[in-house]
Amino acid sequence: MKKLKILRIITRLNIGGPAIHAALLTKEFNNGEFESRLLCGRISEKEGDMGYVARDYGVDPIYISSLRREISPFSDIAAFFRIAFVMLRIRPDIVHTHTAKAGTLGRIAAVLTGVPVKIHTFHGNVFQGYFKTSEARFFMFTERLLAKFTDAIIAISPSQKKDIVEKYRITEEKKCHVIQLGFDLQKFLNPGQKRKAFREKYKLKDNDIFVGIIGRLVPIKNHKMFIDAVYHMNKNATENLADRMKFAIIGDGYMKEEVLAYSKFRGLADKILCIGWARDIDEVYAGLDIVALTSINEGTPVSLIEAMSSEKPVVSTDVGGVKDALGEAGILVKSEDYKRLGVEISLLAASPEKREKLGRLGRDFVKTRFSKERLVSELKELYKDLMSKKRGTKA
Repeated sequence: MKKLKILRIITRLNIGGPAIHAALLTKEFNNGEFESRLLCGRISEKEGDMGYVARDYGVDPIYISSLRREISPFSDIAAFFRIAFVMLRIRPDIVHTHTAKAGTLGRIAAVLTGVPVKIHTFHGNVFQGYFKTSEARFFMFTERLLAKFTDAIIAISPSQKKDIVEKYRITEEKKCHVIQLGFDLQKFLNPGQKRKAFREKYKLKDNDIFVGIIGRLVPIKNHKMFIDAVYHMNKNATENLADRMKFAIIGDGYMKEEVLAYSKFRGLADKILCIGWARDIDEVYAGLDIVALTSINEGTPVSLIEAMSSEKPVVSTDVGGVKDALGEAGILVKSEDYKRLGVEISLLAASPEKREKLGRLGRDFVKTRFSKERLVSELKELYKDLMSKKRGTKA
């Protein structure tokens, strides 16, 4: 049988879960049944580049320089025509888009060039925490319109599907499929041997409690809440515990200077390390004791899945699909409740037994729920089912 051709489109390979996901799927769907290409734009100047993930997987993306995160009518029109040209050249059977800009331009181009199957994955959404209310409404209207021409919409958690179908009314339930993310987690599963080198690098003692937040330095990640929580802990922890607790912000992005300035304003410039983005992120998790997340909005938080794979307890804001990603293995607090965040981190810091218990629970949970094998199997079934319906044959 002829291989099914898949063109996967993502706005850019910046730091974050969508880049890892798109690169992994492009690799996995190059086999005896499928032929895959990855198309993406360029990152902005102040964003961290995750193109190395594609290279590590042996994926050679098609880069379109005009496809960027920023809204620009001239660049967006140019990107649309370049995407359409690529589709006419490759003639894919399936176009699968990831992230908002790629989802808009990619699906319109797929409709106009006659691509049989159009699929879009919501990794999060831009309806909350990104734009003003009027702009968010416009994006909701656009997504509802695009959904009419889309064969399947993928939500990466049950909570996200509920939002897409019921809260924002983007599409009907039968068109929205829950396929949770999957990862190659092997490198995170044995953190012990990497821990010593990392902690020596940052001059940490064996009994120091190292707490980190990992992610892009952008407004939606709400690093100010983490800094406020550290301030609260620093003020209220016992002297012994306060001396042992160390903190780190790991990541990069256009808000870096603002985050550093706020840390200094809170008097924490010497208490919080700003490490920047680390390519060998498994070594970072190995060196940490607790991982936090303070996002205003999330799809499925990759940093927490990787942390749990590394047997680290996690504390997060209860937003988006976070609850689905943690199961019973993490601690949730309300968005913006920095005092509660500080209390929960302090309780974990004071209890090695609780940290160890949550770490084991998390590792066992993500190994079952977020394996790449499960992801590829579910997506393969969806691809073949949609193509068979288009051809009028059985999958």
